Amino acid sequence: MIQIDDAGSGSLIGGTCIGAIRVETEEYYYEIIPLEFYSIENFNKKLYLDYVVDIIKKLLYKLKADKNEPIYICRGYMFDKARKWLLDKNYNFESVKIVEPLQSKIEKSFEEYSISLGLFETFIRYTKYPFHFHRILKWVYADYENRSNLCKAGWKSWQKYGNLQTKSSESFLKKSNYICLKCGKAIADNSKVKIISYYSDRCNSVYLHHKC
Repeated sequence: MIQIDDAGSGSLIGGTCIGAIRVETEEYYYEIIPLEFYSIENFNKKLYLDYVVDIIKKLLYKLKADKNEPIYICRGYMFDKARKWLLDKNYNFESVKIVEPLQSKIEKSFEEYSISLGLFETFIRYTKYPFHFHRILKWVYADYENRSNLCKAGWKSWQKYGNLQTKSSESFLKKSNYICLKCGKAIADNSKVKIISYYSDRCNSVYLHHKC
């Protein structure tokens, strides 16, 4: 049996991970939809859905999938065109909610990909819902010049919140439980800090080391 799923389609940064696994052997492959498919023009044309089909063709080829082998594919919108392709090619597939073993593997793949883009491992490991839009948005505004180009530009939420007015200030933290969202290292107690403030759905403050 083969499982097919995605990870990262809801993350502001990066492309989207598409993966497939043969459950019995745990033979696993994945590929990332490039960020260029999330430009305003390409995203509006939904070209990423066509690219998903291309990826699935490659993954099934690598798995040497037989058309009679059961395929469980995620029922999300990301696979709308892929399901049509599977149907046209007479694959034995079913749309379901994907669970283990693929779920953990593909989430891990997307996490590693995000780290390769610069997201801190500590941010992923110790932050609940690390890919929540407004959490990632704070990380982007911590180094906007270098990180804004990692975002899914075609998203309406990015077009709404991706060019906000910011204010920089300085302060002194006597007691700190923050990490610097620019370098990823802890901010020590009794530290002078730089603060980037902006308003999205609420007032937000991003804490940085004073010299970052």
